[in-house]
Amino acid sequence: MTPPDVFTPGRIGPLVLRNRTIKAATYEGLSHRGRVTRDLIDFHAAYARGGVGMTTVAYCAVDTDGRTDRHQVVWTDGAMPGLRALTDAVHAEGAAASVQIGHGGPVAEARSNRSPALAPSARVNVIAMNKSREATVADLQRIVAAHGRAARLAVEAGFDAVEVHLGHNYLASAFLSPKLNGRDDEYGGGLRNRARLARQIMAAVREEVGDRIAIIAKMNMDDGAPGGFWLDEAIPVAQWLEADGTLDALEMTSGSSLLNPMYLFKGDVPLEEFAGVMPQPIKAGVKVIGHRLLKHYPYTDGFLLEDAKQIRAAVGLPMILLGGVTSRAVMDTAMAEGFEFVAMARALLREPDLVNRIKDDESRRSLCIHCNKCMPTNYTGTRCVLVDRRTSRTATWGKPEGYAEPSGEWDASHRAG
Repeated sequence: MTPPDVFTPGRIGPLVLRNRTIKAATYEGLSHRGRVTRDLIDFHAAYARGGVGMTTVAYCAVDTDGRTDRHQVVWTDGAMPGLRALTDAVHAEGAAASVQIGHGGPVAEARSNRSPALAPSARVNVIAMNKSREATVADLQRIVAAHGRAARLAVEAGFDAVEVHLGHNYLASAFLSPKLNGRDDEYGGGLRNRARLARQIMAAVREEVGDRIAIIAKMNMDDGAPGGFWLDEAIPVAQWLEADGTLDALEMTSGSSLLNPMYLFKGDVPLEEFAGVMPQPIKAGVKVIGHRLLKHYPYTDGFLLEDAKQIRAAVGLPMILLGGVTSRAVMDTAMAEGFEFVAMARALLREPDLVNRIKDDESRRSLCIHCNKCMPTNYTGTRCVLVDRRTSRTATWGKPEGYAEPSGEWDASHRAG
């Protein structure tokens, strides 16, 4: 069959996108006390205006103990007006809006959540310098139900798709990992047991939303750590999810926020910048041993393609290629290899209108230099540090229409820029 043109419409379940490009989920650092801000709305409206078929809000925790940052949006009634304003703004620009939901598990910020991080087995998080406790079956049942509720609220907020986070050793991904999951109950041991939580989460999401919006799963292919989850187990899990009928598309990722954070990103390691945004004593630790935790991997275009092709060959679901999508050539390669969509992250942080630029000029490629200095900015408002913000997005922290400001003083220390 002739591969589709990336600039033609594409279908994910009940959703038809105007083209096959997606702004990938990258935590924005622009919410405040669990609520949407004007900056967060402007952030996603810019990508919609810049030509993407869909932009992904990242990420909205399904419960307070699943947050990886104290300001992250949580699915509460108070967050709904701002989320609705966000989806309205994206739709006004002609694009679709997706929202990533999940539970941080061992990656969660235990201190600001005032609740121990949850994990398959108790462990110490060297990066966050906290200890997680083993999740009980009751904890897991609550979190599964919370995913379903979050998906239902996503429909009510006007989202066109929900992306369930099954990667990066957040809770569901940690259960998949034989390195992190040392349980001996029905959630541990063999792969079917380790995949039980992910499958229950996806089933709860499908039960709540049916076919009203598209359901996407973002799942690891490789944790990037010896003894962790890898392709040989990712393939059957992807096949089980497809057979369950609980998702409409699959996006494969890699890396572990616990064990190997740079494995996904490839390119330079901005140790100095990471240390600069960390509190003590984590700041000192990053300076001393950061090179051991944040490893360097050379960047190449389409760097997840070869591994993702193994999943592509094993399932019939529509698939989204993530990783190093920077030009029309990479997009065309993805289409030729059987991927129906491409997802872009750092390239769009550098140029929010890159999709329109590539559409107008097929030889155009991203200006991103893969310095990864955008990564530490998610503590102060995710952005490309090479862009002069005086001539691009302005950090206003204003209130969108219908936005209910949280009680208490505005936290100026958390403003972007």
